[in-house]
Amino acid sequence: MSTLPSLKMASALGIFLLVILVHTEASSSSGKGGKSFPHDMTLQSDLTKLYNSPVYKVDRMRQPIGGLSFALGILSHSGVRATLANGSQWLIHKGDGFGRSSQTVVVNAKHMSSDWKIIETKDFRGTKTIGDFVKAGGTDYNVIFDNCHFGSRRMMDQKKK
Repeated sequence: MSTLPSLKMASALGIFLLVILVHTEASSSSGKGGKSFPHDMTLQSDLTKLYNSPVYKVDRMRQPIGGLSFALGILSHSGVRATLANGSQWLIHKGDGFGRSSQTVVVNAKHMSSDWKIIETKDFRGTKTIGDFVKAGGTDYNVIFDNCHFGSRRMMDQKKK
């Protein structure tokens, strides 16, 4: 019995899954795509205050991509939800075309769909700021070498000061 047909099938499935990932990664932040740049804050002073705000609790989260009903490994979109001292929560995540000067962006967590699920939690005790998480996420995006999963992992792996 030859393993060639099963090898071809596995290769075809792998290529198919990669195409789905490439096609849907950029449109998976909250289910709406990343091109419109909606803003909850418009004053520079408010943005600066948020960027410098200490982060206490962080949840690494994942949601399905491309209309799938499940999130599994790279067939998902990930980011971190940061909780500040005042209890407000902010999603920090990256994707192709999500931002202007950086592909790692911060949005109010109220915009998150119920599809997001917690996969890891860490207490930073105010030792890192929103800006530290944005930096750790990285400015550039590459679907293979620097995607949302790499960015969210770097955010969680930061050392406490």
